Amino acid sequence: MSQVLALAAAAAAALPPICADRPAKATGTCTVPTGMLQLETGLADWSLAKSEGVRSDLFVIGSSVLKLGVGSRSDVEIGFTPYARLRLRSDGSRSTISGIGDISLRYKWRPTSDDAPVQVAVIPFVKFPTAAHDIGNGKLEGGVAVPIGFALAGPVSMTLGPEADLLADANGHGKHLALVNVVNVAGPLTRRLTLAGELWNNFNFDPAGTVRQASADAALAYAASNDIQVDAGANLGLSRATPDVELYAGISARF
Repeated sequence: MSQVLALAAAAAAALPPICADRPAKATGTCTVPTGMLQLETGLADWSLAKSEGVRSDLFVIGSSVLKLGVGSRSDVEIGFTPYARLRLRSDGSRSTISGIGDISLRYKWRPTSDDAPVQVAVIPFVKFPTAAHDIGNGKLEGGVAVPIGFALAGPVSMTLGPEADLLADANGHGKHLALVNVVNVAGPLTRRLTLAGELWNNFNFDPAGTVRQASADAALAYAASNDIQVDAGANLGLSRATPDVELYAGISARF
């Protein structure tokens, strides 16, 4: 039995440190090791937006992604939000909406080898309309993301995140294209603490009118162990259609 435990411990030690897609908006090219589970959870997320006399704040608890490694360079991922509360205020009137969020299903595949200088992943995904009324749009949507990662200098890395989405029209009839991109630069402050900064934009080509969103983001990730990471971050809106500020904290664990 002691020999079996020693082999298991050696195998666990040989695993690379946990690599999570959170924090920040950029998606990594790394995948979960074969046969392992990884849970990435937003403990709390709050965002505030003000536009044309309307103030809205969204509070989300437990927004999570559960991943299963299904190959040496691939995993399947399911995302879900157990609770979201949207509060609207306008000209003295107030309303509050709360409930569950949508569910998403993703498959991440990395075609590049482990030692490739440039890492690429392909992530097709679909969103199922499970959210409560007025929290989601009640429509099936999807898209594909192609994150690209490479080293800049020493331990500093850059990730590019082009993505194309097929979204429901605002009037509920038909679909349209949205294009997303993010430029993320990350580097270690200490052996366990990493700082990331990024610029994000989204062009939503709805027939009713193109919506342009942009934000400047910053995040910290702390490796509590080889299998656990905690994080926190802030996003600042750079356009009228983007929430003015978003604050969040979360944890990721690999089993």
